Amino acid sequence: MSATDNRPVFLNLLRIRQPVMAVVSIFHRISGVLMILSLPGLVYLLNLSLADQAGFTQVAGLLTSPALKILAVLFCWALAHHILAGIRFILLDFDLGIERDAARKTAWLVHAGALVVSAVLAALIFGVSL
Repeated sequence: MSATDNRPVFLNLLRIRQPVMAVVSIFHRISGVLMILSLPGLVYLLNLSLADQAGFTQVAGLLTSPALKILAVLFCWALAHHILAGIRFILLDFDLGIERDAARKTAWLVHAGALVVSAVLAALIFGVSL
């Protein structure tokens, strides 16, 4: 009798420690999805603000609400991370920074850069002086 077990193995993805390069790739996809999902709302707000003066005033009032300010900060993070990770991936396509140490450093730079950019923009959005 053979002791080979061909049953599928349950992998808990939350317990597996991903390398920082994989996390950048996952966040790159998440940030792209967040930006795509935010497009209908942004187009609606743009359309409403361009319709007439009352629509512009309504949008200006909406943009002062704390909930939309938080969404704006999230959108800023998604945009910053997506752009920085995209630049990193383009450089990797040209075999720049493909060594393991350089790839780790650039992955950490993407995370740090996106956080710095979104923190600066959050300070501007919430009116905090730098």
